[in-house]
Amino acid sequence: MKVLRDPADLSIARDDARRVGITVGLVPTMGYLHEGHNSLLKAAREQCDRVVMSLFVNPTQFRPGEDLGSYPRDEQRDLAIAREAGVDLVYAPEPEKIYPAGFATEVTVTGLTEVLCGSSDSRGPEHFSGVATIVAKLFNAVDPDFAYFGQKDAQQATVIKRMAEDLDFRTRVVVLPTVRDRDGLAMSSRNAYLSEGARERAAAIWKALLETESVYETAGLEAGLEAGRNELERAGITPEYFEARFPGTLDPVEAGGDEAILVAVAAEIDGTRLIDNILIEPEKGKVQTT
Repeated sequence: MKVLRDPADLSIARDDARRVGITVGLVPTMGYLHEGHNSLLKAAREQCDRVVMSLFVNPTQFRPGEDLGSYPRDEQRDLAIAREAGVDLVYAPEPEKIYPAGFATEVTVTGLTEVLCGSSDSRGPEHFSGVATIVAKLFNAVDPDFAYFGQKDAQQATVIKRMAEDLDFRTRVVVLPTVRDRDGLAMSSRNAYLSEGARERAAAIWKALLETESVYETAGLEAGLEAGRNELERAGITPEYFEARFPGTLDPVEAGGDEAILVAVAAEIDGTRLIDNILIEPEKGKVQTT
């Protein structure tokens, strides 16, 4: 496994892959890998001739006052996990290599980034500009055939899919199911911040989503959302948002129908912000038109 830190070296690897015609899979990460990342790496290994993993804590997607400085980092552990998963190349640049002096460009995707995590009461759309910009740079630098993301970050994956389509990237964006701990909590690098008590409370997030799905099947969307919010309230959690949206457009859902529904949640527990979601398929939920 090679570890590259200079964009020029990555360009050579990219050109080599294109010259010999091999398929390349990219797994973008900010490090502190967990089983969710590992599932993406394994999928890329199964489907591609070469697997590239980026290892970069992207400063442009953090708001002032967020946890950029304290974000968990352990490069040697991450490299060991990547090696075990069969990664061929790790791209781990320093920030000044990605954003050199005079860097003045950002990628903005409108219409998908002003809701949920992009609302003014949440992280704001500038968060997704930071995400879209770094992913666009990675797509250019690696030129992957496939790029792998997790369903936990459903809004991020939706934004990246739209960006890749609008900017004519050849890369196919692959979204894989959320990997969960035994109590249902979605795997996240930020879970490392949680105390034992906060960790126990956080399990209510997945329970709330499951409760929403269950009640929706029998009583409709409004009752399902209310049941989910009540589940969070019982755990002492006030959500930043708990909403139903159409996947793909992220338009709000007012009542169930014959389309899939994304129910998404964000909540802060003892200072740690967590997100999760559930996709309710038409065949699983109650088809409702009013």
